[in-house]
Amino acid sequence: MADFGNDPGLWAAKGIGSLAGAAVSLVYMLPRGRREAVSRFFTGLICGLIFGGPAGLWIVARLGIGGSLSGAEVMLTGSAAASLSAWWVLGAAARVAERWKR
Repeated sequence: MADFGNDPGLWAAKGIGSLAGAAVSLVYMLPRGRREAVSRFFTGLICGLIFGGPAGLWIVARLGIGGSLSGAEVMLTGSAAASLSAWWVLGAAARVAERWKR
């Protein structure tokens, strides 16, 4: 198994993908307040950094395009997807919890 842990290019791709996913998520579901926006943004950022690799590999395997993408592209795609998903799910869960509180 290859060691990708210390490759600065892959870390940059993870970071850019995570930031992009969290930023795009603002368009899908606007936060109701500053606190919700900050918590959802950082959750998306962290999830993109942590789960970017596995999410990218899963996406590549599902689409069958493994041979045509570089490692950085796979990492960028996975980080953006993980960040986008986490950000949106946290926002939806917060709104459901708020409705149940009433």
